[in-house]
Amino acid sequence: MSPAPTPHRHRPQRAARAALALAPLLGTVVLSACGGPAASASRGAPVRVTLGAANGTKTVQAGDKLQVSAAGGNLTKVVVTDPKGRRLPGGLGDGGRVWTSHEPTTPDTKYSVAAEARNAQGGTNEVKESLTTAKADKLNKVVLSPGSQGAVVGIAQPVSITFDFPVTDRAAVEKHLKVTTDNGTPGAWGWVKDWSGKDRVDWRPKEYWKPGTKVGLRADLNGVDSGGGRYFAKDYDLNFTIGAGHVVKVDLDNKHLTFTENGKEVKDMPFSAGRPDAQHSTWTGVFPLMAKEGTINMNSETVGLGDAYDKMVRDSMKLTDSGTYAHAAPWNAGKVGRVNDSSGCIGLTDADADWLYARVRVGDPFEVTGSSVRGRAADNNGLGDWMVDWSQWQKKSALPSSS
Repeated sequence: MSPAPTPHRHRPQRAARAALALAPLLGTVVLSACGGPAASASRGAPVRVTLGAANGTKTVQAGDKLQVSAAGGNLTKVVVTDPKGRRLPGGLGDGGRVWTSHEPTTPDTKYSVAAEARNAQGGTNEVKESLTTAKADKLNKVVLSPGSQGAVVGIAQPVSITFDFPVTDRAAVEKHLKVTTDNGTPGAWGWVKDWSGKDRVDWRPKEYWKPGTKVGLRADLNGVDSGGGRYFAKDYDLNFTIGAGHVVKVDLDNKHLTFTENGKEVKDMPFSAGRPDAQHSTWTGVFPLMAKEGTINMNSETVGLGDAYDKMVRDSMKLTDSGTYAHAAPWNAGKVGRVNDSSGCIGLTDADADWLYARVRVGDPFEVTGSSVRGRAADNNGLGDWMVDWSQWQKKSALPSSS
């Protein structure tokens, strides 16, 4: 009796093995950066895709433009995003064989690349890949003012950003800065060189802040080139609130200082200001209070006045970088309210200085008016944004005015 024939049901297994053997012939997309597999082309060999810098190097340095290249076909779509989901804009060129970003990449950033490609036979590939750019060699850092989150400040306080190194591309930096308020307060950015020579950009409102306004700063600076290949390595946020409407009015002629709150006069105090000469007279202008420094040593040699004084001074309220303060001046006993005889500061009795120091806050404006040989202080001597009228302040922006 002859052997039974092999059952027909074994043939589908051989067919399955043959189908699996075809898979390697389709291949997968090859990329120069680390990544996962891509979908197989429906017909013909898949398009090969590589990532690198537009200048031809595989390593993408800070400031390089990213390039996605195709071999064996064309790219039909490329989407590049950073970790925050923001797209890196770009466009196809060379008949679809390359995609190049329109903007430089940011340093030390992982970009996700999603590309679609088509070969000559009509086969399509979908590729998902990633590439991390190199770290920047040079960095820039900033100091924000007000200097603490959630601070309550005076109605003349600007939003102030001081840079460690010069900013040569001011427009590129400014367009990444945004101030928001809860009541739509109008304002503008303006660039100055501060007293130490550093670049600073301030946002001041058109008029004094309305008391109670909530203010927020968002500085999306991470990866932005401040000029000369010096980059920022982080973003910055700052939030603060405007306090009561304090104004300190200082009249050099009648030698009286008036403290007002929300438009109402609260206290009038006599004082002694600078002697009426070119070296000692008190500056005029609007001075947001920079700091409350308490008891400090004041040495005339540090402000170019020789050895005129060297003493400990209490209730010190800083108004300018050049050394103008309001403070207690017990050595002026008998002169306060009668003559101006200081080295440029606003001297009060101990009792009045204690009273004022306890009530003022950083950002409260000291409005100094009257006769002064030296006249108005420079707009970079302290927080002097209010020394400039609104139309001129808007011209200090690196971007076109929107108002």
